[in-house]
Amino acid sequence: MSVQIKKPILLILSGALICGSAAGQVGSPPPPGEAPSCYPLRMEDSSAIYFTPDRFGIRADGTMDVSDALQRAVNLVKSTDNFGILFIPDGKYLISKTIFIPTAVRLIGYGKKRPLIILADHSPKYQTADSTDKGRAHYMLWFTSDTARAGEPVHDAGASTFYSALSNVNLKIGDGNPDAVALRTHFAQHSFIAHSDIMIGSGKAGIFDVGNEMEGVRFFGGDYGIYTTKTSPGWPFMMLDTYFEGQRKAAIRTQEAGLTIVRMWVRNDPEVIRIDAGFWEKLFMQDCRFENISGPALTISNEGNANTQISIRNVYCRNTPELASYRISGRILRGPGPMYRVKELIDGTQMDSLEADPEYRTRFDVQPIKSFPPPFNSDIPQLPPMETWVNLKSLGARGDGHTDDTRAIQAAVEKYPAIYVPQGWYRISKPIRLKPNTALIGLSPIATQFRLAENAEAFGGFGGPRPMLVAPRGGKNILSGIGLSTGASNPRAVACKWMAGRGSYLNDVKFIGGHGNMYKPQRGHKKGNRSIYGNEERRLWDTQYWSLWITDGGGGVFKNIWTANTFATSGVYISNTSTVGHIYGLSVEHHVRNEIRFNHVSNWTVDALQLEEESRESSECQPMELEQCSHMEFANLYMFRVIRINRPYPYSIRNWGSTDIEFLNVHNYSQIKYTTDNPFYDINSGKEVRPWEFTRLYIGPNPTQTPIPDSSPGKVQLLATGFEFAEGICKDSKGNIYFCDSRKKRIYKWSPEKRSMSLLADYPWEPLSLACDKQDHLLVVFKYTPKPGYLRHGKAEIFTNPPDAAGTSFSGWGNSGFATWVYSIDPHNPDETIRLLDTVPMGSINPIYKVLYPANRWRDFHDFNAITVARPKECFVAPDGRTIIPVVYDLARAAALAGGVPGKPLYISDEYNKRTVALSVDSRGYVTHLKYFAENGEFSSVPDRQGRVYIADGEVWIYSPAGKLIGLIHTPERPSTLVIAGTTGQVLFITGRKSLFATSIPAKE
Repeated sequence: MSVQIKKPILLILSGALICGSAAGQVGSPPPPGEAPSCYPLRMEDSSAIYFTPDRFGIRADGTMDVSDALQRAVNLVKSTDNFGILFIPDGKYLISKTIFIPTAVRLIGYGKKRPLIILADHSPKYQTADSTDKGRAHYMLWFTSDTARAGEPVHDAGASTFYSALSNVNLKIGDGNPDAVALRTHFAQHSFIAHSDIMIGSGKAGIFDVGNEMEGVRFFGGDYGIYTTKTSPGWPFMMLDTYFEGQRKAAIRTQEAGLTIVRMWVRNDPEVIRIDAGFWEKLFMQDCRFENISGPALTISNEGNANTQISIRNVYCRNTPELASYRISGRILRGPGPMYRVKELIDGTQMDSLEADPEYRTRFDVQPIKSFPPPFNSDIPQLPPMETWVNLKSLGARGDGHTDDTRAIQAAVEKYPAIYVPQGWYRISKPIRLKPNTALIGLSPIATQFRLAENAEAFGGFGGPRPMLVAPRGGKNILSGIGLSTGASNPRAVACKWMAGRGSYLNDVKFIGGHGNMYKPQRGHKKGNRSIYGNEERRLWDTQYWSLWITDGGGGVFKNIWTANTFATSGVYISNTSTVGHIYGLSVEHHVRNEIRFNHVSNWTVDALQLEEESRESSECQPMELEQCSHMEFANLYMFRVIRINRPYPYSIRNWGSTDIEFLNVHNYSQIKYTTDNPFYDINSGKEVRPWEFTRLYIGPNPTQTPIPDSSPGKVQLLATGFEFAEGICKDSKGNIYFCDSRKKRIYKWSPEKRSMSLLADYPWEPLSLACDKQDHLLVVFKYTPKPGYLRHGKAEIFTNPPDAAGTSFSGWGNSGFATWVYSIDPHNPDETIRLLDTVPMGSINPIYKVLYPANRWRDFHDFNAITVARPKECFVAPDGRTIIPVVYDLARAAALAGGVPGKPLYISDEYNKRTVALSVDSRGYVTHLKYFAENGEFSSVPDRQGRVYIADGEVWIYSPAGKLIGLIHTPERPSTLVIAGTTGQVLFITGRKSLFATSIPAKE
């Protein structure tokens, strides 16, 4: 059946769309080749190639050898657009030789039944092993890195082979082909095999060398269903809803593939997983079924080695006497009866808490059962019935990369719940807001993209995060097979803000930018998959918000996602949600400061998460942050630093107060000596986890808290460490302490109530100094650099140094052309409350609550005295309406702000002359009567309630109210900024270069 969609009409088809997988069936699965078609109708796509008889002169009845025609069709997709889709209609297609499928070409079947590709009986070459081939086999379909050419070597798919796929196509190996393998799939991100029955018969295997992801694939017969070595980039392999039956040797034979398996059903096999001798495997299995397994279900090698990591949970077995056999020791784990449930098998290096020493051991919890349960239901949401799909281009969208398609897309969303998005690059200029039931369905995230133009006005300038695509709170949205590109110069952009709920689904989505880019063969485009690292592009790294932001109760299933946009602050940010979420196969790479953050997240499982740091952009990147999270599980977590990195980094995961977190199968590694020093660091207890390779780590419900500061005056206590250059310290009315790490663009909070540290904000704006107003809004002085080409109301943003920049050499040598502004946030909801402060004439607010001046000024032209008492013309006004920050150039360099209150002295550091001065503050915030106070001074000083003044200058110097030196506090690190807090105002908090310290101060001299 073929239905052309040329106008906005609904497709008519009896029955619903069902993408069949064995795990979703009750009772016996459908016979081989009879699983239902995912796409019973033809999808109209003017950019696609259709393998039809009229186009290629073939018969689709299984009697004509179509090998050459099929190869010609595949090559045509590649040569036409460099990437795209070959649609194969329902039919039988006979081949007799290998079909080579180059990078970013997808074969997708459609029709009432899935199309079937058959290797002809006794095809030439398939009767003998190929001794020169890695798999010693011949292949029906071979995914390659480039177009194969006659007489030239075949280049296997590798770590840079992206976006390749086979979906909704069945394969069959005919008789007399003992060395045939149906598929060779050594590809990388956004490549997959899905919804395919592979009938191997007397052939060798269904697949040799797995890559990236697989869903809904069934294997019948063969020596092996899958025979695999390590994936080409070394990442874990994600398998969902698979079925194996009747293999002669084992369902899977493996060498270090990182098998991450959910809902696997194996019947009538001698073995389930055979790990080759001398190789380790990081095997995770959840919700699986083994039936009639004559030999050991699992054959485990390299026991006792930290690289061998076996984590199995909730597996039901019937007629499977031996669950596991160990090659070295000969040990066998047996089932307790004819039917049993493996609640847990955890084998390898384990730590039950942060305090526990690593120990290699086996946890085996197995229970006999009286009846065998039905197969597991898949949690992967099904696409809407195909008869409800409407073609976006038929509704007026162009997808040509130039036309603004915003209106057409939003209008389609308002009217239709299921929208098919054909291949094309759709430019948008404003956020697209989905309805609660909207499904956007594409079939290739490189060929089908929603894109921002550079310097899009709605996503530029300063402001809070603004998403391209918004999935509403509680929705059951689907976004599949579409790439999202925020460009390089759109600083407010978030590619996707996801608040949809438990039944929602985000699948096969690429967050474009930085790495993995591909272009059509058109003049003027960059070539290849990587960015060109020019100076202009480097300057735009880390200038946008997060790519994928899941927040405000967002949840659902997130599968086969790749986010490697170097321009974004981080690839994924998940915050403020307890809705159940499942991640299956997530690759986050190449960000400058953070790869992935979890902030107040609970009830999530994360399977096959891979993090990678590249040398030029992410040598100093923090791979993962866990902040106040609970009830989470990570399985097969791979954290990698590339061979080009030439500097060390301390921690892969930083934890801030999270509880009930379990890590299963952790691989922290690099080919070079600069592997991240420690895979896990708990900020508030100071505990490190040292093993690079371990099977299990559990973070319990009662994490160690930072002790209360010692009451002994002068005794300095470490509260937290691991920062680059901590500064900008301030306090609120409740005694919470805030400080920033400017180059890292992070703002931290220390809570006296919880005695714990947290990462409050991590935005693409560089914070310089902090303060709080009377209502405890946090005020952030920050550096705003305009983006080249950005227009606001048709005019370019231009900033020049103000007149008071004269007098300091800091105003030269690149420290110009930017603005120093102030924004505020509510610390209880920082991500949603970012607000740029307005300016008013200085003196117009009378009386003020507080005035905030730079705590230090560097005036190397010796005009400090004059410039400090100069009367500013404008001031920023905090949300309380009474706290002001005068507009002065020295805010651009100040390490902290000094708060002045009318009637009390204000202390400012003359940094260049190493001196602290005292000033008077009037009711409008002006300062007068400058007096030399102490011949020490650097970044910060602070008075206590008794009038004593604490001055940071190498150590902390204590002066009496009259300016007499009365004491000295030795600090473990050079102090940067100071604040006094605590319920009685007797705790001095100190930011050192890398740490936060506290010390008690006496109530009286």
